[in-house]
Parts: sequence; structure tokens; C-alpha cells
Amino acid sequence: MQHRSTTMTEDILINVTPFETRVALVEQGAVQELHVERSIQRGHVGNIHLGRVVRVLPGMQSAFVDIGLERAAFMHIADLRENRSERAQGTPPTPIEKLLFEGQTLMVQVIKDPLGTKGARLSTQISMAGRMLVHLPHDPHIGISQKIDGDAERNRLRERLQALIPAEEKGGFIVRTQAEGATDEELLADLEYLRKLWASVQASARSLPAPSVLHRDLSLAQRVLRDMVGPHTGKILVDSRTTTTAMVEWARLYTPSVAERIGHYSGERPLFDTANVDDEIARALSRRVDLKSGGYLIIDQTEALTTVDVNTGGFVGGRNFDDTIFKTNLEAAQAIARQLRLRNLGGIVILDFIDMEDHAHRDTVLAELRKALSHDRTRMTVNGFTQLGLVEMTRKRTRDSLAHQLCEPCPTCQARGTVRTARTVCYEILREVLREARQFNPREFRILASQDVVDLFLEEESQHLAMLGDFVGKPISLEVEASYHQEQYDLILM
Repeated sequence: MQHRSTTMTEDILINVTPFETRVALVEQGAVQELHVERSIQRGHVGNIHLGRVVRVLPGMQSAFVDIGLERAAFMHIADLRENRSERAQGTPPTPIEKLLFEGQTLMVQVIKDPLGTKGARLSTQISMAGRMLVHLPHDPHIGISQKIDGDAERNRLRERLQALIPAEEKGGFIVRTQAEGATDEELLADLEYLRKLWASVQASARSLPAPSVLHRDLSLAQRVLRDMVGPHTGKILVDSRTTTTAMVEWARLYTPSVAERIGHYSGERPLFDTANVDDEIARALSRRVDLKSGGYLIIDQTEALTTVDVNTGGFVGGRNFDDTIFKTNLEAAQAIARQLRLRNLGGIVILDFIDMEDHAHRDTVLAELRKALSHDRTRMTVNGFTQLGLVEMTRKRTRDSLAHQLCEPCPTCQARGTVRTARTVCYEILREVLREARQFNPREFRILASQDVVDLFLEEESQHLAMLGDFVGKPISLEVEASYHQEQYDLILM
């Protein structure tokens, strides 16, 4: 399910700061997608460099290459293009000392970022990703993503691409899953984009000294132009003049039809405020999503899967209870499709609609869900209602969900989603005092805890605290530690 309706116009808003770029895709005034890229998190993977070999290590069959980073990058014999072709032909591999020498200039691509004391990992097998294709300039064959099912579909895509590739092309291509359902025009546009990109890299390699960067992996703003813009796209507004200029230049070179849609936003209100994007981000990080009818969704994301529970809440608008349930589920189907896209939830998704006795109602809700999901550019499958009345579906994981990008596990509850009550903590402290009193003989016990826990000790639990003090024969004092959360406490032996 990757065909998209083109009747709706989508505007793209790009908010740029030195530390972060945020992209919102807005349709009919409602935010449909959010993308965030932070400068500090941009790595080097995918970048193509002209490097200089600084050391060859025959014993390890590896080499160190200077690509202009703080530390020399590392390359193993297995990452050399020549070695891969020899292995494919079944011939014995040539030792690395016969392929590389110190001072040699080499075009390489970063396949792993530097980590700790380790330098980046490199390969000479260059690959460049487009929207639907991956270009392999040195590997003249056509491959099909393993995730594309069915021999007939794989062969059809291979034949279509072979017919589009110019006769003079020396490299090869891999067809990505996004190419399913693509038109010949879309495939040809991607093919031309990748050929232009490779020509630019080669031109830079001929004119620049080593070490130099020949190609940086696309920024979020550039990926928007490559991956998100289509016939349904309206305006592309950017609140940075520098980024606007760079995007227009990039578009004129690689996606000329898009350049005229890019504009600089210079209004007094922040760009994201014009579509209430920050409010949408806050709502997209919440478990609960309120529906206009009064019903609501509860969305829980776990390691294994995501669950969406539909509830009627205060909605009593239907003629009868079945009508109320049906209308709530219809509204929920549209809201679920939008939330999956907005939050970028991937993997297995289980939808728990309110139980419907009428099979016609079930079919209508399922049809409404499929229709709403058709706007999503991410590949998915919907399996219909199970015997338990649940809808099972999958949505391809393309990047971290919004919550994983912007949030971290709660340090108070350790990501349980709940905290122990003040009374539970009080009793835990009383047991701790008893345990310590059996092992040590201090003058006094001092309890440092949060305001709520201390208040409970002074009021409803004062009798239990006094009884324990009498039992251990030592005074027990209380002290509020304002920085402590409810579960946190310290027991000090004076």
C-alpha cells in the first residue's frame, strides 16, 4: 500500500536553526509528518572522500587512510572493491599490500562513524542512494531489494529499469522498496539524479587535493526535495535565507521542476506557529489523542509492537449505542492513520477498535482505514480483523520514531510509566531503618526524602514512625530534600 492520492495539496514548512532543522508536512491546515535532524547527530556515514593512504598493515590486512578527520580512518581488505570482485569470481584474494601503498590517493566512502578512540570505517565500494534507486558506479549489475516479494514483480522491475538505463552507463543500480508502484517517469528522474550526482563526485575528485570531501550525505532539507516532493506538493517555505538559496541551487541542478516552489518565509510570526506545529509535536508525544467526537485513542509504543486502543469517551452522538461505536471507529480510523505518520511509528501495529457486531460496519471502518493510510508514503500492510476483533498491520521502519528522537526513558520510573506511591516509599524507608538498626548502632537515623513522603510521615504515618523509633531505641529525624523525586530517599546514620 504505497499508492498516494494526489488530490490533496501538501505544503512543506522547514524551520532552520544552527543546532537543528525541523520539517513539517501540512495538509489542509493539519500537520501530517514531522522530521527532525540535529546538527550534533549528523555523522559521516555515506560521505564520499578523496583520501590518502598513510599506513598499510600487511599483518592485519588493513590500512589507515587520512580523510581529513581528527583520526585516520580504517579500512580492511574485505572493504576493498577489488577484493569483493575476486571473492565473487572464486579466485584467491590479492594481499592488501599489493593493492595499496603509502601516499596513494583513494576515493572512499564512510560506512561507520568514528566511535571513542576508533576512527571511521571506510569502503571503496561506493553506493549513492536516491529516492527509489541506489547507484553502484563501479558494479555493473541490477539488483532488487530482498524486501520486494514475488519473482514476477522483481523481474518486472528489473526489465523496466534495464529499458531506462542509457547504453553508455558503466555502473549498476539496486531497486529500493519505494520503487514498487513507481511510474517510468519517476524511475527515470531518480536515475538521472543519481547519474548527475556521480558525475559531480568524479569532477570534484579530479580537481581537489587529498584529503577532501567529494560528497556529503544529504541534509534533511535536501532529502525533503529528493524524497518528499511530488505532484501533490504545494509551497515549500523555509525560514532561513541561506538554506533557501542552497535548496534552490540544489533543486535547479538535480530536481529542476521543484525549484520554483521553494520560497523564503520572512513573516513576523515564527514559521511553525503559522500551523501550530509545536503544539502538534507536544500532542504527538502524549499517549492520549482526543477525537473531535469526544472519543479518544491511547497509543502505547513498546519494543515489540505499537498498540492503539479506541475508546468512546464522552461521545453519545449516535441514534443508538451501535451507531455511536460505528461513528467513533470511523473517526478513529482517520486519526490512527495520521498519528502513525506523524509519530513515524514502525513495525507491528495492533489496532483495538471498539467491538462492532455488524459486519458491514467492520468492513466500512476497515475501508476507511485503508483509504486514510493510502496518503502515507511508507510501505505497509493491513491484515483486517482477527478473531479477537483486532486489526493487525505493519508499517515499514524508516527512521526512529518521533518519541525516540525527542525523548528518553524517565529516570524516576525507569520507563515503567508509573511511580511508587508516597505511602509505598514510606513503608520501604521504615523497613530500611529496621534493617540498618540490626546491623549498626548509630546515635540517630535521619531520613532525607521528597516533600510528599515527609508530609505523610508527619501526618498519617506519624504513629508508625514513632512506634519504629521506640522499637529500635533511636531517634528518627526527617528532612525534606527538594531535588528528590518521590521514589528517591537517603537514610543517614548519625
